[in-house]
Formats: sequence, structure tokens, C-alpha cells
Amino acid sequence: MDELSHFIGGKRVKGGSGRFADVFNPATGEVQAKVPLASKSEVDAAVAAAASAQVAWGATNPQKRARVMMEFVRLINRDMDKLAEALSREHGKTIPDAKGDVQRGLEVVEFCIGAPHLLKGEYTDGAGPGIDMYSMRQPLGVVAGITPFNFPAMIPMWKMAPALSCGNAFILKPSERDPSVPLMLAELLKEAGLPDGVLQVVNGDKEAVDALLDNETVQAIGFVGSTPIAQYIYSRGCAAGKRVQCFGGAKNHMIIMPDADMDQAADALIGAGYGAAGERCMAISVAVPVGDATADALIEKLVPRIEKLKVAPYTAGNDVDYGPVVTAAAKANIEKLVQSGIDQGAKLVVDGRGFKLQGYENGFFVGPHLFDHVTTDMDIYRKEIFGPVLSQVRAKTYEEALSYAMDHEYGNGTAIFTRDGDTARDFASRINIGMVGINVPIPVPLAYHTFGGWKKSGFGDLNQHGPDSFRFYTRTKTVTARWPSGLKEGGEFHFKAMD
Repeated sequence: MDELSHFIGGKRVKGGSGRFADVFNPATGEVQAKVPLASKSEVDAAVAAAASAQVAWGATNPQKRARVMMEFVRLINRDMDKLAEALSREHGKTIPDAKGDVQRGLEVVEFCIGAPHLLKGEYTDGAGPGIDMYSMRQPLGVVAGITPFNFPAMIPMWKMAPALSCGNAFILKPSERDPSVPLMLAELLKEAGLPDGVLQVVNGDKEAVDALLDNETVQAIGFVGSTPIAQYIYSRGCAAGKRVQCFGGAKNHMIIMPDADMDQAADALIGAGYGAAGERCMAISVAVPVGDATADALIEKLVPRIEKLKVAPYTAGNDVDYGPVVTAAAKANIEKLVQSGIDQGAKLVVDGRGFKLQGYENGFFVGPHLFDHVTTDMDIYRKEIFGPVLSQVRAKTYEEALSYAMDHEYGNGTAIFTRDGDTARDFASRINIGMVGINVPIPVPLAYHTFGGWKKSGFGDLNQHGPDSFRFYTRTKTVTARWPSGLKEGGEFHFKAMD
């Protein structure tokens, strides 16, 4: 069995706490590695070392930092297959899905190559007699990211690439469920020219998280995970005077209008609802057709598509639709929620209970489920399932459909499928959700826009990647300069208006 490590000072370092967590192969249910869980003292030592390394890195000009990102892009492309295989082995994703995970992180790194432009300040010449004013964007110092299991490549890159490009040192606390890819990314950054100590990867659990929250040197924390933990980190981090952005759970609705292309809508729901076994914060878990005729037609389209889904380990080939969920506990939670849907009166149209795969009976596989006649008081509607379960909630009118998405406590992503431009524009304008798709089921913005949900899906004022990430990881300093210009005046004891 492999024993994983931390990445401190530019090299892999064994854990010193004596505590470990099991890393499973989700397809077989077997423990394939153990990962060390850092103590508070180990976290504090990593932060202190990062603070020392940050001084020179922050003083490095933005173009040189951007060249490190440029080389990092090349190395990721070189090792794409290796990264994807390691990711699939620990998470359970298919290889194409794992490559997509890496690719969407890579795109943010590519965006960060433009750091010299993004870090430019503002300048006013002649703001007053002999006075110039200008602003500078400067790094915060040491910042940290706490990232989830479901995107072990993408979200670490979303956090660390902008932070490092801005001149910060970065402490990454990845998920202990699939920690290998973050460690591999750290090694690639070192190979790309990042100085030792500027990036530290510290594996751990709540003890490590609390150590980061309480460490006065850490100036900012970014988090992605469940809403209860997002609220905890946001409140505790803000109370400690840190800059904090936290992204939590989701319950994403897709509204299907009567004029929509039903084949297109059904195909979109299959990919968005069941891809990655539903373990995505942008997964569509609620379909809201408008009118019973639309709902019946959609069910008719969905059922044969769902029944053809290939559920298997990533080693079964690139035609696998989705693999296992990440842990036995995740599987048990999904099955519990499915049973609650049955008990509370929803109609189980496609029953994935009892799914078994020959040769992988101990794996964490969950069959696809489809519910109809779901109501808003049911647990399967209110709670984030994070599994291959799609619920259909029938709406009589467009306004009723809109209200379901608007009234839900989560506000991460949503979509509408329609051929009518007026309806689409009205939906995009009125909906109180952070990311909106029009005939696009998973509206994840490209790297040069920002990613972030509303309501209980997001906490903080700035989003992930895009221009917001450079605002989050820097602070603005404004300088007012006056040079001798023949003006001879004595001391002033009041603010003087600019002429």
C-alpha cells in the first residue's frame, strides 16, 4: 500500500502527526493508499516557510511569474494522460471526464499568463498642482485554498494559479479522499520554475483547516465544498480578519418549455444529471417541464436513454458514461435519500437500487435513478444528493417553474431550454442565480469570466477565476505623489480642495 506525503519546501515530505486517512479505489472498495493528516504544528511550519519564500516571489516581476505559468501549461499537457489516470484511480471518474477536469483547470492557468495586464494599476497625471496619483495591485502574502474531492485537479488550479500569479505564496489543503493529483501538480509547478516554498501542499482534515483559519500569517482563504462547511469557514475566517470566499452546495434546476427541442433537452439532462455520477456542484438534479404534455414527453425521451447508460470503472473504456461515487458513505447517503423520495410519495420511474457490477461487487457504484411527480417539500428536492438521481417537478406555467428555482435556498446554476428569445431573455434577467444557461445545461463560465453562485451556494463578495480572482488575491495601494515644482508653501492644517 502506498503512503502519500505532503509537499513542503519543494519536495515530498512524510507526515509527522502519526494520523492517516485511507484513500480508496472507488471501483473495488479497496484501500489503495494512506495519506497523512497534518497537525497544527505542521501546518504552522508550512505557513512560516511559505511566508519566507513569498518575499522574493512577490518582488519578482509579473512577466517572469507568468512565464512559470506558461511552462506549467506545457507540462500539464505533456502529462495529461498520467494526471487523468491518477485522478480516475482515486476519484472514480471516467478517463474523458478526468481529462476534462484537468483541462478546465488548465484553462485558468492559461488565463493567468495574462497577469502582467491584469495587475496593472491606474494613473492620474496632474491630479492637482504638481500632484500625480496612482494605484498598485500588490499580493496579500500567504493565502490558502481548501478544495473538494469532486474536482481534484480543476479547483486546486482555479485557486493556486491566480494566487501565485499575483505574487502570493499558496497553501493548498486538498481533499484527503483523492490527494495524488494535487501533489503531482505541485511537482509540475516546481519543474516549471516556481521557487521552493512558494507552493505548499498540506494534507489534512478539520485540524489542518482550523490551523489555517487561526494562523495570523494566512491573509485569505478560498473554499469549495458543502454549504455547512462553507458557512463555518466563512464565519470563522472573517472573524479572524481574513479575506474569505466560500462556495457551497447546489440544487440546479433546468426549465423545459413546451417549445423546446425534446431530444436536445433529454440529451442535455442525461449528461448534466448523470455525468460524473452526479458529483458536480453544477449538475442538473431537477428538471422542471412546463405543462403535463411537456413532462410526459420528456419522461418518454429520458427513460430509454437512462436505461442505456453504461456504469463501470474507468478501466472499462472511454465509452463508460459514469463510474462509482467516491466513498461508501457517499453511496449510503444517496441510497438513503432515494428511499426517502419513495417514502414521501415521489414516483420512481427508473430504479437504480441494487445495482451490482460483476467483479466489482464491493465498489461504490450507484445505478441511475429518475423520479417524477416530485414536490418541493420532499427531501430529494430540498437537499443536495450529489449522486446519479434526477427529479422531475411538474409546473403548470412558466411563472411557476421560475418560482421553483428562485425560491430554493441554493443559487449556483440553472438553465432553460426554449426556442423563444423573449422567454430566454426574461429568464436570464429575472433569475436570482449566479450562473445561467440558455439551451446550455451546465453553464460553467470560461476562464476569463467568473464562476460563483448566489444565496447559500456562495459566501463572499468575489468569485472564482476571471478578473475577480486577481481582485481577491491582491490589495490595492493608492499613492499620491508631489514633486518640487517651484511651489513654496508652509504647513497646512486642513484638507485643501484640489484646484
